[in-house]
Amino acid sequence: DCPGKEGIGGRKRNLALLRSKLYMGERRKTEPVVESTTTAGDHGTLRRSQSDRTEYSQKLQEKMSPQAGSSTPATSPQEDEEQVSRRMMARRVKIIAELVQTEKDYISDLDLCIKEVIQPLRNKQIARFDVDGLFSNIELVHQLSAKLLSLLEEATTDVEPPMQIIGEVFLQIKGPLEDTYKIYCYRHDDAHTMLESYEKDEELKQHLRDCVQSLK
Repeated sequence: DCPGKEGIGGRKRNLALLRSKLYMGERRKTEPVVESTTTAGDHGTLRRSQSDRTEYSQKLQEKMSPQAGSSTPATSPQEDEEQVSRRMMARRVKIIAELVQTEKDYISDLDLCIKEVIQPLRNKQIARFDVDGLFSNIELVHQLSAKLLSLLEEATTDVEPPMQIIGEVFLQIKGPLEDTYKIYCYRHDDAHTMLESYEKDEELKQHLRDCVQSLK
């Protein structure tokens, strides 16, 4: 009944009320924010969405792990890498085969040029016709190409595709290739000028026509 006791009781009630407010405030901070207008259907959609994500995650794990519970074998990252490797190897084999075939065709063309054009013109011994100036060192080019083809065939015949080392072939013949084609390219413009002058001479032009006809 004394005023002092009333003051103590009031302070206790105020303290209890303050604790209650603080407790409710902490709950609001930790609980998810959901609008008061959310319906039961919205909650159901949220739960289904979460369930879908969980199911998708499980299926993804099954696909990444072929032994995990599925009767259908799934494609593993290792299998994907093997498929890519096989495709790259098949493409490499095709490129190497094309390289070898191109060199064969080139040598065939050089053979025709030497047998049907250069040698007949030399045999005619035409005074005004500089055969070596016109065709430069093409016979050395032919010899070098034959050597290159031989090395390519040696590196690819009866050799498993992964063991076909083509780069070594070109490194091995790099020096002779540079030396031979350096001369051929250096003389190319002069040979072209010489050919133009021969085509203005009717007699020399006829000799060239005979060679072309023989090629055909």
